[in-house]
Amino acid sequence: MEIEKNYRINSLFAFYQPLLTAKQNNYMQLYYGDDYSLGEIAEEFNVSRQAVYDNLRRTEKILEDYEGKLHLYQEFTARNQQADEIQAYVADNYPKDAKLNRLVAGLENLEEQ
Repeated sequence: MEIEKNYRINSLFAFYQPLLTAKQNNYMQLYYGDDYSLGEIAEEFNVSRQAVYDNLRRTEKILEDYEGKLHLYQEFTARNQQADEIQAYVADNYPKDAKLNRLVAGLENLEEQ
């Protein structure tokens, strides 16, 4: 459960990070990206552990609110699933069609950018 939550928060952070304040960015990056503890972040910024905890929870809520309104992560996930299905279908049914395989690979590259 905790791993799934961390993955989701990291994914939302990747999409909505530019919309956060510098302080929110720093705390999120250190906690979720660099695996700092609350105490280590508190020491780094000379604040209490509770202040860090509260900021992280507020920021998680903000990220979830952005996703609830914009759906960028949900749509990205849906497009990737569809692209995977297309790629598998082409590989199974048209493995020798070089142009079709190139087009599918191009579609995959667009999603990665």
